[in-house]
Order: sequence, then structure tokens, then C-alpha cells
Amino acid sequence: MSKLIRIKYYESSIEANRDKQILLENGIESFIANEQTIQSDWLLSQAIGGLQLQVFEENVEKAKEILQNFEENEEVALEVEHTIENPEYDFTCPKCGSNHIYQYEKPDGIFGVSWLLLGFPVKVPSSKYICYYCGNEFKH
Repeated sequence: MSKLIRIKYYESSIEANRDKQILLENGIESFIANEQTIQSDWLLSQAIGGLQLQVFEENVEKAKEILQNFEENEEVALEVEHTIENPEYDFTCPKCGSNHIYQYEKPDGIFGVSWLLLGFPVKVPSSKYICYYCGNEFKH
């Protein structure tokens, strides 16, 4: 009878279940130890060793290789997908060239005259943008 070996630790059950699914799709059965206990009382996580992905002893190397390949391919996918079709903004990030950007929500201007007259602030649109791809903050 094979032993179960811990191959990875997690703070989030979402990540643990994602990796469990990846292994299953590649023909490797795996188990998440402590999931139910931690979901019912997350304060026990440190005491019992957190969420642990386990596989049978004969599948340890193959499982580690599959998960490593997934992580490497995920990084490549992020590098490739840094532009979007029909972007909301027709300019790009000056740092990385991505057009996957968003406008900063908080106003960076001063309050309008109506604040003095009506007693509430007027939202002045921001000219600050943030790139989803590289995190660069810039003004346009």
C-alpha cells in the first residue's frame, strides 16, 4: 500500500483545489489534507500545518513536474496577453506598452464651487491611470 506524501502547502483552498484539478486532468489522483477542518475554523490552520496537497508516493515527481510546468506556462500566458482588443482607452502604458489599463477611481483634483454652495463635493475626474499588466501608475 502506497503512502501519501505532501508535495505543496497552501493558504487558500482555491489554489489547492486548482492544483488538485490540474493533477486530476493529468491522470494523478491527489488529496487536500485539513481542508474541512480549516474551513470550519481557520484559526487552526497554523496548528495543523495548513492545507496540504498530497499524492501517492509513486506519483510525487510527476506531480511536482506537472505543477511546475503549469506555473511556468501561466507566467508566459500573462506576458503574451497584455493587450486587449477594442480597449476603452486609445493609449498605452509608457512602461510596458500594454493597452490593458484603467483609470484611477479617486479624484485627484480640487473640490468644485458647488461644495461651498451646496455642502457636498463634486467628483473631479482623475487623469491618473494604472496598468493591469505591470502595475505602472502614470498620468495621461
